[in-house]
Amino acid sequence: MQLHCRLIVMPAASAATQGLPTIAVLVTPYSTASVAYGLTDLFHSAGRDWPIVVDGRPGPPALRPITVGRQAGPMQVANGATVQVSGALADCWPDVVIVPDLQFAPDEPITARFGDELEWLQRCHAAGSLVTAACTGAMLLAAAGLLENEDATTHWAFCDAMQQLHPRVRVRPQRSLVVSGEGQRLVMAGGGTSWMDLALYLIARLVSIEAATHVARVWLIDWHQVGQQPFARVARTRQSDDAVIGRCQTWIADNYASAAPVSSLISLSQLPERSFQRRFKLATGLTPLEYVHTLRIEEAKHLLETTTLPIEAIAEQVGYEDAAFFGRLFRRKVQLSAPQYRRRFGGLREALMQAEQAA
Repeated sequence: MQLHCRLIVMPAASAATQGLPTIAVLVTPYSTASVAYGLTDLFHSAGRDWPIVVDGRPGPPALRPITVGRQAGPMQVANGATVQVSGALADCWPDVVIVPDLQFAPDEPITARFGDELEWLQRCHAAGSLVTAACTGAMLLAAAGLLENEDATTHWAFCDAMQQLHPRVRVRPQRSLVVSGEGQRLVMAGGGTSWMDLALYLIARLVSIEAATHVARVWLIDWHQVGQQPFARVARTRQSDDAVIGRCQTWIADNYASAAPVSSLISLSQLPERSFQRRFKLATGLTPLEYVHTLRIEEAKHLLETTTLPIEAIAEQVGYEDAAFFGRLFRRKVQLSAPQYRRRFGGLREALMQAEQAA
């Protein structure tokens, strides 16, 4: 797949990269050099490095990564490192935009400090660019208004802040990679090194599954099949200032598949049932039963994306003995059947694994 967008980028492309999809990695003073340069390294590797391993000669490049910022030149970024910015935002209309991680606290206001970047993201998206983010970079996509009524993810410690600041965004804390938006032109990776998942996804989408597999093998990258579920549990303990409800949230994150979970929560809270129901809804915005269903459905999505388990087995694993009920609930919550969801979101992962086995 190649995107056909108007492209005006400084500096000019070399003869070897002329006409290749351009991927602009956004650099700000809050970026980290390791992720900004790590992304460009992986994109430079596509098409080039596997032939070196096999034949001893580099292959032709497949992508054109560049770094962009408010102005070209050296920029000091987080942790005191310096990144060389190759192009200015005003001159750049890339095929793909990536916002890497940003270092700031979850509750810090960011709109004022990123005014130029937010306007540029909006312009690029309106022009047809594929707009993506790694880790906390997704907070800029949300601040730019690009994630309204869309699925999204970010670093697990920022999921609550994103949901509170942007209530119309459907935050998926458990998932390490989310693809959403019209034409699937919004892509987000979760926390930590899941930016590598984002890079592999983009290489597969822009070049080929084979190219993504070769990069993964050269760089010894494993797809993050575990997702963010273990870390999201920590974030959920911060959703409520109510200590009793917070304790219940922590328990249900590990026990959502148990029988009669709501009754267990009431017992754990040591509150009268009506008081518990009221306090839980006030603290989380969901009834206890809705909260349990939400956790179960999110885990079912993860299993559909990462395993070949039968639907009935997944239903049972997340806590539903009646697979037909699970199927109806899943469709109502997700607007897709479980098999449709697996085909749509599990396809890339399955294809990468199959390509790797066949290589």
